[in-house]
Amino acid sequence: MKPVEPFYRDAGVGPGVVCFHANASHSVQWRGLQDHLAAKFRVLALDSFGAGKSPAWPTDRIVTLSEEARFAEPVLARAGEPLILVGHSYGGAVALITALQNPGRVRAMAVYEPTLFALLDAESPPPNDADAIREVVADAGLALEAGNLDAAAQHFIDYWMGAGAWEQTPEQRKPSIAAAVANVQGWAHALLTEPTPLQAFRSLNLPVLFMVGKDSPASSRAVARLLTGALPNVEVVELEGLGHMGPITHPEIVNQVIEQFIERS
Repeated sequence: MKPVEPFYRDAGVGPGVVCFHANASHSVQWRGLQDHLAAKFRVLALDSFGAGKSPAWPTDRIVTLSEEARFAEPVLARAGEPLILVGHSYGGAVALITALQNPGRVRAMAVYEPTLFALLDAESPPPNDADAIREVVADAGLALEAGNLDAAAQHFIDYWMGAGAWEQTPEQRKPSIAAAVANVQGWAHALLTEPTPLQAFRSLNLPVLFMVGKDSPASSRAVARLLTGALPNVEVVELEGLGHMGPITHPEIVNQVIEQFIERS
C-alpha cells in the first residue's frame, strides 16, 4: 500500500526551505515567500492533513503534531540537508516538533507564533491564557454538531483576526475556510495535548527567528513568552500593527523579515 503523502508546491533551486502553513489555510499562503526566495533557495510549501490538496483529516485515529511532522517527511527528503524550516501558528508548532525529531538535519528556522498551547497548561493548570482558545473550540464544536459550518468558522476566524473578520471575508473565500474549520477540534487536541515539555526546546541549538504580532491574542503571545525564554539561539521580532494572522494579512512585511533572516542564516 502506497504511503499517504502531502501535496506540496515546489519553487526555486538551491538549499532547501520547507514551509508549514496555519490552520484554515494551505500552502498557497507561502507563494509570496517562494517568489522572493526562488532565485537562491528551493522552497517547498506543503499542505497539512485536511488542507488544500493533501489527504483528508484522518478519522480513524487521533492526529498528533508528531504525526504531522512524519507526514511531512517526503517533502523534507526532497529539500535535502541541512534545511531551513518556516512555520506559522499550527504550522509553527509542527515545525518545532519536526526540528526536535530531526537533530542535525535542520540548520535554522523561522516561526510566527507557534501555537503550542500545551506548554501553557504545563506551566500553570487552567484557568490560564489558553482558556479563550478552549472556549472558541468548544463554541465551534457546538456549531459543527448543529451542522453550521459558517458559525464554526466565524468563532475561529473572529478569535484570531478580530470581531467581524468573518463577516468581512470575501464570499468566494468562505466555503474553503469553513470546510477546513471542520477540523478545529482535531487541531486543538493536537496543540493542547502535545506531550513535549518546554525543557526539550532548550536542545534546539540553532538560529531561530521568532516573530510575534503586537496585536495578537493573549494565548499565542503567552506561548511565545515561554518558547523565547527556552530556545537557546533565538531572535525575537515583534511586528507593530500585526496580529496572529500576520503572514496572511501582511505577507509583504512578514516575508521580508523571513527572507532577511534566511539570507543571514
